Order: sequence, then C-alpha cells, then structure tokens
Amino acid sequence: MHAYYVYILTNVKRNVMYVGVTNDLENRVADHCDGRGGAFTRKYRVNTLVHVEEFQYVDEAIAREKEIKGWRRSKKNALVEASNPTWADLTGPKGPSLRSG
Repeated sequence: MHAYYVYILTNVKRNVMYVGVTNDLENRVADHCDGRGGAFTRKYRVNTLVHVEEFQYVDEAIAREKEIKGWRRSKKNALVEASNPTWADLTGPKGPSLRSG
C-alpha cells in the first residue's frame, strides 16, 4: 500500500507558506531543506515542516492539496494551529513526524 502526504512548510518568520503533495515525505522535506525543492522554497527559505496529512490514494491527496492552496492565509494558519499550536518543526532527528491533522 502506498501513502501520500499533503504537507505545509513555512519559513523562520512564518510569513510564507508552501503546500505540497508527495509519496516520500522524508526525502521531499530533505529536498526543500537542501535547496532542491524548487525556486519558490529556495527564494523564501521555506523549510520548516508544520503540518502533515496522510492519504491512501493519490487523487485524494491532490484534491486536498488544491483545497488547502485555495484557502485564505487565516484558514491555513488555523489548520496548522489545530494540530501544531506552537508551529514546531515536525522534522525530528529521525525525519518528519507523520502526525495527521
């Protein structure tokens, strides 16, 4: 069985958010942290994992990513704060935590 993840990254100042989808969360977050995640995440140094949701089917994950991307910033903030009130980096010494929201 595959697992697919919708994740939210932010930067140190928390003034930028990035919503993505992947089937390999650990490697994808590592890519972002190492500057291999894409131009947007490199430009704004978006590498702090603050929210993760797990899905069994890729179409569900993609639909959720699109839904979240369409939200206002305040709703995205509320989503993060519901599962991670302190906006702690969910990337631990053993890789990302798979906490669901």
